[in-house]
Amino acid sequence: MKSLSMRNRCVIGFTLFSMFFGAGNLIFPPLLGAEAGSSTIPAMVGMLLTAVVLPALAVISVAKHDGLKNLAGSIHPAFATVYAVLIHLLIGPFVAIPRTASTSFEMAVVPFLSDGVSAESLLIMRCIYSFTFFVIATIVSLKPTRLKDLLGKVMTPILLILIAVIFVGVVVKFPTVVRQADASYKGHALQHGFVTGYQTMDILAAFNFGAVIAMNIEAFGVKNRKGVAKETILAGIGAGILLCIVYSATAYIGVLCSSKVGNVENGTQILTYAVHACFGIYGKVLIGIIFFIACFNVCVYFHELVPKISYFKWLLVFSVFSFVISCAGLNAILNVSLPILKVMCPIAIALTFYGLVRRKRQ
Repeated sequence: MKSLSMRNRCVIGFTLFSMFFGAGNLIFPPLLGAEAGSSTIPAMVGMLLTAVVLPALAVISVAKHDGLKNLAGSIHPAFATVYAVLIHLLIGPFVAIPRTASTSFEMAVVPFLSDGVSAESLLIMRCIYSFTFFVIATIVSLKPTRLKDLLGKVMTPILLILIAVIFVGVVVKFPTVVRQADASYKGHALQHGFVTGYQTMDILAAFNFGAVIAMNIEAFGVKNRKGVAKETILAGIGAGILLCIVYSATAYIGVLCSSKVGNVENGTQILTYAVHACFGIYGKVLIGIIFFIACFNVCVYFHELVPKISYFKWLLVFSVFSFVISCAGLNAILNVSLPILKVMCPIAIALTFYGLVRRKRQ
């Protein structure tokens, strides 16, 4: 049974990390750190469970059963179809993909605008930015098996280096002052962090990312089904380790900056303040590049939903619909998505453990 070399395993692991690591992965940990304060450790444990451990287990569960269709279909074919459609809509044009464009606009464009920009002008600029963003992402997504080259070899190393630069800058710049936790975290920080992890949507994405990772593993010459499953599991473990490191680092940034930024609505404001305090105008450029790369990484992911409709047609439909939703803005998308995720994610958790304990059909 052929296996990947260590170098190629790293490339595949980086690719999976890049597909997971998008808008929510950047904006939620800093906000958690700022609000949890002295309760950050238990809150992060809760978030890591739903944003790292369970998604990694979901990748393993899906790999074990050769895909979400087989896993969910073992419960009931109708459930497999309905749940797969809902997941694709959430991690596709309804929430995740529009959120990538909206978040990167907030971080890559808004910090450079003057305070006097009207709401109408801001809307026009957001729409122009989103249109350009999705045109580029659509072009890249036309060749999904090339993701390992773009994401695994280029964008992920750049992204990790830039995040490390910000982390070191904040640690050096800010004194270690930890404020008391907000009321919402006192007494039940673990539970609050657990629900916060839902918003990264990683456990939902994990059910589908495994298919794209499998294609990239096969492109390296591993054709045996067991070999592909093994390498997919290893990629899930590697991506999980990287996610833990980055989540912890960005949450600590939120802890250190919490006493300076006051009340904030999302993590973009914390990161903007941090990089500006450490690097001035160059910090705005730095954070803009980080958010564009992270959001673009997730956006270029796409997987065929209905075989009878071509990949290209689905890609265009998802891109156009995502563009329209993204024009609503980041806060609107976040406010609508959480109640839906509180229903979808517990089902995903149950399905993950079901797949782990259930024997695969021969």
